[in-house]
Amino acid sequence: MENVLRPLLVIGGSVTLTLLVGWAADLFLRRTDARHHETPLWGLLRRCRVPLQVLLLAAVLRGAYEKTDLRMVQDHRGGIGQTLSLVLIGTGAWLVVRIASAVVESSYARYASSTRDPARVRRVRTQVTLIMRIVTAVVAVVAAGAMLMTFPGMRTIGTSMLASAGIIGIVAGVAAQSTLGNLFAGFQIAFGDMVRIGDTVVVDGEWGTVEEVTLTFLAVRTWDERRITMPVSYFTSKPFENWSRGGAQMTGTVFLHLDHSAPVDLMREKLQEILGTCKAWDGRDWGLAVTDTTPNTMELRAVVTAKDADDVWTVRCTVREQLIAWLTEKHPYALPRIATAPAAHPPNGNGRRPPEANTHAEDDTTDPTPRTGRG
Repeated sequence: MENVLRPLLVIGGSVTLTLLVGWAADLFLRRTDARHHETPLWGLLRRCRVPLQVLLLAAVLRGAYEKTDLRMVQDHRGGIGQTLSLVLIGTGAWLVVRIASAVVESSYARYASSTRDPARVRRVRTQVTLIMRIVTAVVAVVAAGAMLMTFPGMRTIGTSMLASAGIIGIVAGVAAQSTLGNLFAGFQIAFGDMVRIGDTVVVDGEWGTVEEVTLTFLAVRTWDERRITMPVSYFTSKPFENWSRGGAQMTGTVFLHLDHSAPVDLMREKLQEILGTCKAWDGRDWGLAVTDTTPNTMELRAVVTAKDADDVWTVRCTVREQLIAWLTEKHPYALPRIATAPAAHPPNGNGRRPPEANTHAEDDTTDPTPRTGRG
């Protein structure tokens, strides 16, 4: 009877103790989280309940499994102890990573809630992400080394390898030169504030948003939802455009190639009218100017502003579409044409600018200077 009760008491007592400790820890964290709504740390620490219980169970069984007096346990005592030690080390590393993750995420959440600058929030988010990856990698390496050191044979191998560690380090450094370069570039990006998660960038002619930053690569999500994965060393060795740097506000341009008889003054009025009905325009600035001429056409540049890259794209498309539609309907003579084709004459028939354009220009006394935009 004792041979049955003893294993049940050891195993059952270990499981019961583990469940009670886990329940008590979860109850404490839940009540603390209810009292302190200003920080999410206590709620995030509740995710550590499972690794804590596994760690506690492995520790209790590691110290008490020999008390079961089972023949099978006695015959395989070394293997069982080795397995419990490995589980103990693995779950300990798991618990450390969970605790570190909870602390880091809690700190980032508090910072994000108290900071109104999106650029700073994205910078801290990038740094936090890379810090967690570094912590996870370090803990995993330490745990793997501790697991290997539990095997007696590995200790002898480790001692003999120390003599050739210098040569191995040189060979590994040469072989992993590219990987190490990306690794240090990842640190430079994270703490040098070159590019952050959520930034709008242009790399290799592709426009997109930084979606993920790791120690070795960076993922950019393009406007058509493609993912471009690039080594982080690219951003430390080649120039790239970061549209979110120094603020998200942007100025966009729309170029039109029209006939020399195009009513520029009326086009300025129409541009202002279009922008007045465009919700994406932020109202900061606008302008229209003749920037170049050729023997057959002249180039007009419309300048518009918006609060970010997405809105400036919308404003540019809206201006281009509505201006061309308005010219096609009201002033078809202003559209470019082939020189050998019959020319369309203006409404007054003398090849000059329509009288309403000149009349309006003479009557407009509120702002005699035309809006030509920046540059």
